[in-house]
Amino acid sequence: MDIDNTVLIIPFSPDLKEEIKILNLEWLKKYFKVEAKDDRILSDPQGEIIDKGGMIFYAKYSDKIVGTISLLKIDETTFELSKMAVTDKVQGLGIGNKLMEHCIKIAKQKGIKKLLLYSNRRLLPAIYLYKKFGFVEVPLEGGIYERADIKMELII
Repeated sequence: MDIDNTVLIIPFSPDLKEEIKILNLEWLKKYFKVEAKDDRILSDPQGEIIDKGGMIFYAKYSDKIVGTISLLKIDETTFELSKMAVTDKVQGLGIGNKLMEHCIKIAKQKGIKKLLLYSNRRLLPAIYLYKKFGFVEVPLEGGIYERADIKMELII
């Protein structure tokens, strides 16, 4: 099956505001805990991401929203790749790849110079994906997310 023709990447719309929360809570509860910062952002994606100059994208597969990824604005040329999640049922189909490709393409179109992200080394498939797209490890500052033990960036 050619996943490229069956997965559609669509932008945020108010009727999809619950999807980012549902998808992210699924993996956060499985691997970590939901931090206050997560709850604040996921409960108000419009106010916390979109209205602050960020972007949210969704992966639609078989008429269902199965994945999400966000770009949180840090400054005019730097964004944090965040709130990436693909539901367990469709992991391994390349949906994370499609979300990453889309974000990098949009970042280039918008003149964004650097993407950074925070993750955890336990999430081996995620770390592999980030490295595959050219992200490299950089020093991690404290106080961003309790679960973060690695920071990576991509210079575009």
